[in-house]
Amino acid sequence: MNTNTITASNLQTKQHFEILDGLRGIAAIAVVIFHFMEWVFTDPAQNFIGHGFLAVDFFFCLSGFVIGYAYDDRIAKIGLRKFFISRIIRLHPLVIIGSVLGLLAFLFDPFGGHPELYSTGKIVLTFICSLFLIPLPVIADRGFNLFSFNAPAWSLFWEYIANIVYAFVLCRISRFYLQILTILAALAICYVAYNSDNLLGGWSGPTFWDGCARISYSFLAGLLIYRCNWVIKNKLGFISLTIFLLMAFLMPSSEWNWLSEPLVVLFYFPLLIALGAGAELTPNLKKICVFSGKISYPLYMTHYAALWMFGNYYTSHKPYTLQLTIITISGTILLVAFAYLVMVFYDIPLRKYLTEKWNGKAVK
Repeated sequence: MNTNTITASNLQTKQHFEILDGLRGIAAIAVVIFHFMEWVFTDPAQNFIGHGFLAVDFFFCLSGFVIGYAYDDRIAKIGLRKFFISRIIRLHPLVIIGSVLGLLAFLFDPFGGHPELYSTGKIVLTFICSLFLIPLPVIADRGFNLFSFNAPAWSLFWEYIANIVYAFVLCRISRFYLQILTILAALAICYVAYNSDNLLGGWSGPTFWDGCARISYSFLAGLLIYRCNWVIKNKLGFISLTIFLLMAFLMPSSEWNWLSEPLVVLFYFPLLIALGAGAELTPNLKKICVFSGKISYPLYMTHYAALWMFGNYYTSHKPYTLQLTIITISGTILLVAFAYLVMVFYDIPLRKYLTEKWNGKAVK
């Protein structure tokens, strides 16, 4: 049999860190709530979850740990081609559906939007770039996001870059050089935070390179945790670690963001990864963690089309507090439910089909 064959079994032979999966889902829900609230509170100091955007840095750190755990000991055996194909199959179907949903929301938003201001050529080009993760911040009505039809895709762009760098460089270097790179990336994080007063950037054209700094440090830190086996055995459990994670997102915004945010990214999130990898999970919470982990990526990649419509609704209708509370809570629940349907009826079947199709070609 050809060594390039991808099977579900050989990609899933290693155990999953269920608590880390659960925390990833909690972070994804925090992102959704943050995106609701940033429409309501233009002043971050008033936003109760004003640091929800730091969930992306947690994702990056977790990704570095998981990629190292999954591929460090076998990427040389499976080869670069299989590695890249497996990552594309895992990540890209939701990039596509997120772009389609974003385009539909842009064209048919019942609460506002001005698609008529843009030529058909610009809309088509923006959509194609979104499909292929090519940054193109040209739509003013979408805040000049790198990916106008699916704003969160900016982090997936950098995730792809991190995977490429891992495959060609990081999987081959020693822990010493990995530590040097991590220190340099930490300095970049500090510079970005000091220069911008926060770590919110990366999603737009003017803050493009802020995203590079954010993925560089957190991905390297996660990989370093795995390489150095900095797993802290503990009995905190999923609930306690969820509270600790939420504390980072609920941290008050202040004039000291340039200092507090780097501290969270540089030290607190890596510590949570180390604790989550070594924590004990009670059996009654396992299903919750597994579901939370599975739903995290579909939720992250499909929710923002609805958020643009919510933003236009909020701007034009100005709902009062009770209405806003009901919309936010019910909207979050519905988005989780929708993400589940996307996962079950689109993402999983498509990934299974693509995997089987690739296996057939590889065997031949």
